Amino acid sequence: MEPIQLTATAKTPEVLFDATKGLISFKGRSIPEHTVEFYKPLHQWIDEYGQNPQAFTTIEIFVEYYNTSSSKSILDLFKRLENVHKMGHDMVVQWYYEEDDEALLESGEEYESMVDIPFELISVPVDDDEDDE
Repeated sequence: MEPIQLTATAKTPEVLFDATKGLISFKGRSIPEHTVEFYKPLHQWIDEYGQNPQAFTTIEIFVEYYNTSSSKSILDLFKRLENVHKMGHDMVVQWYYEEDDEALLESGEEYESMVDIPFELISVPVDDDEDDE
């Protein structure tokens, strides 16, 4: 199964889906103009991966911002993964948020309450040095 690797843009997250590593990773902003078209191949990949997943799958999510339509697509992604989990495959969602971002923490908690997948809500320090480089 071919991995999906997308470079982040101003409107779309960096994406790495690697079946051999059991890794599903998003990082960045998710405000694509055509959300359904952006997420459709990702959903299809998860459906295919679910037919022969690794013994353990790690889902890393560190979105700094996403719009409403992305929220629905992310939930759909989680629902597809939940189906894989219900078939007896171990996985964890590692939901990263900056320590001062209450809204993103709450989003992680909401997703956690909507799907039957173990979640780890991981606070990361705010990087104030980015502008100094």
